[in-house]
Amino acid sequence: MLIHPWDAADEDASLDFVRSNEFGHLIAAGRGRDVPVVVPTQFHLTEDRRALLHLARPNPIWTAIDENPMVLLSVAGDWAYIPGAWKILPGEGDPAMGVPTTYYAAVQLVCRARVVTDAEGKAAILRRQIERLDHDLVDPVRHERRFPGIRGLELTIEKIDGKFKYGGNADAAHREHISRLLRERNAPGDAAARERLARGLHQADPL
Repeated sequence: MLIHPWDAADEDASLDFVRSNEFGHLIAAGRGRDVPVVVPTQFHLTEDRRALLHLARPNPIWTAIDENPMVLLSVAGDWAYIPGAWKILPGEGDPAMGVPTTYYAAVQLVCRARVVTDAEGKAAILRRQIERLDHDLVDPVRHERRFPGIRGLELTIEKIDGKFKYGGNADAAHREHISRLLRERNAPGDAAARERLARGLHQADPL
């Protein structure tokens, strides 16, 4: 993806975003395909920069991974539409001449995939992937008879590309103006976008 210098996120911030949004698209290019295989999936990001997940055995992604173990895990969120008129300060000019945009965060992780087929390995992945979300989780081993229907995946991150597109090329006055308008509109995604704006302005609290 295109990342301008003013939108670039460092690796720590990018991984923090992924950990708070552990659902994305796993993309496997394979070899010689017209289009890649794209699978929406929940996953767990470990502290040692691995993503763990499981998928059904009939999933077409396994063939693509056999062809080429390099995959892309893509996560995006915290988005908000910014009308063009919002980008013109009061008295600055004709609001109709403002250029609309969308604010969003996106992280793409280039990973090397390792397929996990043994029962113990599958159980370990299921525990890590689900236990944080389900405190009443029954030990996955109790469902071992169902394990032949799934495979596990361990994705080792080799490259991190993070983009936080929140008006980083605009001055503080314009960004504060947009933050106030986001607060007034209060549509889904606006609060998260305002928080991102505040971080970019190096303020302790959201505007």
